[in-house]
Amino acid sequence: MRVLVIGGGGREHALVWKIRQSPRVAHVMCAPGNAGIARDAECVPIRADAVGALCDFAARERIDLTVVGPEAPLVAGIADAFRARGLRVFGPTAAASRLEGSKAWCHAFMERHGIPCASSRTVRDEAAARAAVREFGIPAVIKASGLAAGKGAIVCRTAGEVDAALARMFARREFGAAADEVIVEEFMDGEEASCLALADGAAFAALPSSQDHKRLRDGDEGPNTGGMGAYAPAPVLDARMQARVDADILAPVIKGMAEEGAPYTGILYAGLMIDARGPRVVEFNCRFGDPETQAVLPLLASDLVEHMLAATEGRLAAERVRVAPGAAVCVVAASGGYPDAYRTGAPIAGLDRVPPGVLVFHAGTVERDGAIVTSGGRVLGVTAAGPDIRAAVDRAYAGIAAISFEGMHCRTDIAARALARSR
Repeated sequence: MRVLVIGGGGREHALVWKIRQSPRVAHVMCAPGNAGIARDAECVPIRADAVGALCDFAARERIDLTVVGPEAPLVAGIADAFRARGLRVFGPTAAASRLEGSKAWCHAFMERHGIPCASSRTVRDEAAARAAVREFGIPAVIKASGLAAGKGAIVCRTAGEVDAALARMFARREFGAAADEVIVEEFMDGEEASCLALADGAAFAALPSSQDHKRLRDGDEGPNTGGMGAYAPAPVLDARMQARVDADILAPVIKGMAEEGAPYTGILYAGLMIDARGPRVVEFNCRFGDPETQAVLPLLASDLVEHMLAATEGRLAAERVRVAPGAAVCVVAASGGYPDAYRTGAPIAGLDRVPPGVLVFHAGTVERDGAIVTSGGRVLGVTAAGPDIRAAVDRAYAGIAAISFEGMHCRTDIAARALARSR
């Protein structure tokens, strides 16, 4: 098989790494890729949002399976365009991708189908947003309804933080059209976890659970980012809780999407809040999580390509997802200043000194004059597996210790909750 992966971040590098392991795969290509992906796949200079060019390329190169990484092309309808050309693609349609593309639509969908989530109001101006905050009280959560690169959700714990969030949404328009509609939610207190599930429109199969670390600094302090690290599995999502997620969240989503004429095929990401009431939905994403994918895929013992083919052919119910024992941890090395302004072009040292068995997934890198340099906010995802969470953490941070670049920043407490539980 010839497989094309669309995207150029750490998630896509992890997908390329896992896809290459399938005995069915002869050649992997990636558009546009990055400096690290180029060592594992043939990179082609086509942007992830160039839908027509990607369709033409897949047809011309006789690609057997295309795997779409980022959310924006999925929301824009890339899966529809591929299927209209008779090209096999792993990813939901534009109609199904509304679960991520419009938080307003998603909340209405969850209400229609009785899926547990935070109470919310959809608003279109600051006055209505303030009225919703008064209704729910502080703390409250304010979210841009549209795509905002994982940075459009703001937890407001004071009146001043509410003022700042609303100014970003409405006055300064920092999120652009993504904030034409804004969601105000009640604050949910508990422990977050992520669940990735393969779906074929009728059946689903959950992958190992994980927990992301969104805040920039240790102790979950600082601004939200795209994710500073992740680990899998998440102990808070044990077998009993996973059964509730399957029955109360995943199954109703798959059934509800089919009933509404938008069968969900691809990967479904459920961001969850776990408390005494059980699991509730924080958000849905229509693609693999980043950086959760870097921690989840090293624990997948079965063939990801076989699972993807089964999903595209409507036969996922017969598939068995096999999970390796142990745990995996991904620590993100970010540029100084991220998630705000940051420098690029810094040479990366130490990639050749990473301990054996430690994986380095490139997110924001480019090759320049024979050297690998930074080109993004999140630069690398250093990932390691181990027989338990302690071993995985130690191995991942040993990998981080070998790497350096100007302004490099990483959290030092990835998987702290899991370590505390293990003690």
